[in-house]
Amino acid sequence: MDDARGVPVSNGDTACLAAYDTALQQFNTYRGDALATVGAALDEHPDFVMGHVLRGHITVSLWERSVLPDVSATVAELRRLDSRSNDRERAHAVALGQWLDGDWNGMRATLDRLLVDHPRDLLALQAGHLADFFHGDRENLRGRVARALPAWDPDVDGYGFVLGMHAFGLEECGDYGAAEEAGRTALDVQPDDCWAHHAVTHVLEMETRQDEGVTFMMDRMPHWAQDDNGFAFHNAWHLALFHLDQLRPAEALDLFDRSVHPEPTGVQLMLCDAVALLWRMHLQGIDVGDRWEEIASAYETGDEAGFYAFNDMHAMMACAAAGRPDLASALLLAAGSAAQGTGTNAAMQRDVGLPILAAIDAFGRGDHASAIDLLLPVRYRAHAFGGSHAQRDIVHRTLLEAAIRSGDRSLAVSLSAERSSLRPDCPFTAQQARRALAMTA
Repeated sequence: MDDARGVPVSNGDTACLAAYDTALQQFNTYRGDALATVGAALDEHPDFVMGHVLRGHITVSLWERSVLPDVSATVAELRRLDSRSNDRERAHAVALGQWLDGDWNGMRATLDRLLVDHPRDLLALQAGHLADFFHGDRENLRGRVARALPAWDPDVDGYGFVLGMHAFGLEECGDYGAAEEAGRTALDVQPDDCWAHHAVTHVLEMETRQDEGVTFMMDRMPHWAQDDNGFAFHNAWHLALFHLDQLRPAEALDLFDRSVHPEPTGVQLMLCDAVALLWRMHLQGIDVGDRWEEIASAYETGDEAGFYAFNDMHAMMACAAAGRPDLASALLLAAGSAAQGTGTNAAMQRDVGLPILAAIDAFGRGDHASAIDLLLPVRYRAHAFGGSHAQRDIVHRTLLEAAIRSGDRSLAVSLSAERSSLRPDCPFTAQQARRALAMTA
């Protein structure tokens, strides 16, 4: 049998494939409950290999320690079904096993090779694209999709989603014109593709077109802010960034409460956005009330420290802003222990994670000179632990604020000049430049 894109499937029936395609589209759009959809199919057909593969990749996409037991169970099922699987499905099983073992780069390489033989495997494409994002691998964010694109055309189911992924890869590589064109074309094909929407939003962010960004977000709100949209919090975060850079903190804080962090959560992706927005406000001296205490408590009760360096950076910001040196010390110990390992995250921690954690901890303690010394050598290597340019901008903002607070006028002026050259029409950037110039030499 083949799926809707003509990719071979080893077993199942028409009902299984229909459920698979429904769940995959839910995963593509981040709408509905893809795990429930594929889970129902597996309840009826427990030997449906691609159902287990899809469930595994959806679970992995959270990229946190809490999902390890579920991924382990999925990998065990796929090993049980190995003799019934085809080569493509076995490659998926290998990739999921590599992620489980902490060999995240190995997972990406396995999916790379799989896509060479099966470029229309939309699940492999999305899983690999997300993994590239978690590694900050901008070349493969673009390249993985570009290699597969010749096998796609507008008549193939899922074509719009492929264009949306390509748009984000193009944006991360700085090809903003092509990225915007691809993203808007993707939205014409599939208006509810909130990944493509977010790719266009990244272009508007990087080109400091904030007012246009607000209009774009508000006009398309019915497509990305639905109650069943699991990605709405992140797109709301982008809208809040537009407001914050336009020096409208009240609007940004309102979005924080309504859409970015409307209720307590332990989901790392959601916590990262909540922290990243509040930390920007913290750097600007904006009063956010008692919001930091609740977020710091979420990290305190969780068990994610040391699992993924990018998440650890955000946890440290919460510790620093909430005034929790106990949590900061525990986090540094966990990250240091993780750095002694052999997996992909160990390399991330050694390369950029530990110095950035130490810098944020120093910043929180008021030791801005140490924060500067720690951040300067790694600020342009931060892509090694994942995220986007927009997300990693928080490292540059922290460095600039440390320079201003430490009284290092020469560095502050230099950094603000660099920022102004990249974001010439940004009111926040102009404000920072004025602050730097006003410092006493």
